[in-house]
Amino acid sequence: MHDHSHHGHGQHAGARHLGRLWAAFALVAGFLGVQTVAALLTGSLALLSDAGHLATDAVGLLIAATAVVLARRPSTDRSRTFGWYRLEIVAAALNAALLLVVAVWVAIEAIGRLADPEPIDGPVVLVVGVLGLLVNVAGFLLLRSGRDESLNVEGAYLEVVADLIGSVAVTVGGVVIVLTGWTWVDAVLGVAIGAFVAPRALGLGRRALRILTQAAPGHLDSEVLRSDLAALPGVVDVHDLHVRTLTSGMDVLTAHVMVTTGTDTHCVLDQARDVLAARHGITHATLQVEPEDHRGCDDVGW
Repeated sequence: MHDHSHHGHGQHAGARHLGRLWAAFALVAGFLGVQTVAALLTGSLALLSDAGHLATDAVGLLIAATAVVLARRPSTDRSRTFGWYRLEIVAAALNAALLLVVAVWVAIEAIGRLADPEPIDGPVVLVVGVLGLLVNVAGFLLLRSGRDESLNVEGAYLEVVADLIGSVAVTVGGVVIVLTGWTWVDAVLGVAIGAFVAPRALGLGRRALRILTQAAPGHLDSEVLRSDLAALPGVVDVHDLHVRTLTSGMDVLTAHVMVTTGTDTHCVLDQARDVLAARHGITHATLQVEPEDHRGCDDVGW
């Protein structure tokens, strides 16, 4: 029996964007106080909705950056054999939950406002909306490059995008209220912001949940993996194959590979490693190589 583990030593995706996460957090947190005060003074639900998203945005960015910092630290706890990488996915799930809570709250509040419109200070809403737009454009540009590499960074990016759309809506609402005095537009825009955010939050939450429940990554087919390994010279069977994502960009595979008696196991391990890396992008695999007359795997009950 031979065990082979291949560890990737490259910097993982989220860590490459840590500086951008902290910069985006500083921008968002700095503007949050301004927008909250303005929302309370003007009575604008759209502005308050956008402030709520900005608050979750700030918390989400803080969680995301903290998760990356912890994930990069070597674990001194011997029980944490996978380190802290999974914290990034927990952060993404929390971000999704926060966004959904805010979206539901705004929708409920807006229904009441539509039935009984409140006076809105249009000019202040317009000015704060434009300032928020500038802040979120900066955040958007900071995080855009990392959204495809890390689910954690994507969660932070989605919140900034949602808030960018919210700032556009607030700005448009401010213009309409200033020109027409239609204060009901504010409540409608509040609902629209929530409706825009909800499906994106659900999508992010669903992807994070797949990783947390150790489902096979969506871009990998376990049967194709099995057949590729089984096609190697000398291999007669592949079983007990498991593939999962540790964190964004870090897929892990374990499998038992059964070979004919006399097969060069070192050669099989090298070929298996090359196939997994070249065809499937898996650079961390643990393979147990067994002779074909080996018995005992049937005892594994799960």
